[in-house]
Amino acid sequence: MKDISPTRKNSKKARRKFEDFEPKDLFYRIATELTNLAIERKTSITISEALAALLQTWNRAYYRYRKFDSKHFQEIDGLLKKTLQHVIKYRSNKATHDREEIKGLFIEYEKVLGPVGASKCLHLLAPNFFPLWNRAIAKKYGTPLNKAGNNADLYLQFLDRVQEQCARLE
Repeated sequence: MKDISPTRKNSKKARRKFEDFEPKDLFYRIATELTNLAIERKTSITISEALAALLQTWNRAYYRYRKFDSKHFQEIDGLLKKTLQHVIKYRSNKATHDREEIKGLFIEYEKVLGPVGASKCLHLLAPNFFPLWNRAIAKKYGTPLNKAGNNADLYLQFLDRVQEQCARLE
């Protein structure tokens, strides 16, 4: 497999290329800021609404055949009620990385949001810990997505690899 490990030079180049060709970056920035404000209770927007700003734009294919309605918001709210205190601790770089807990969190989020939506929401809630993951990224990293409900171990492998790459960059 081709080495896709980032370097400072290719990371900067990739970022510039991304900004030139990816207009949806605006939705990511909005969703990130809204999520932070919602977590800090500095907006009337709920955390699930903030997450929806990204899900409905960056995960549009998933919702082509699924409704994003009040019932789905209730499912997301239920998911957050059950998991938020566990996810939030990963916002801090001082958090102990409990592999079983991370796997369990991914499983819970995947049940409601699919594998790509799970990684996107976990990333928005703890952006310095959980990396974004989609089908194209998974394939490049040798962790191609399986049927929904069978991806937690693959996400952990991807997470480990990204953390190793980040450690090398520092």
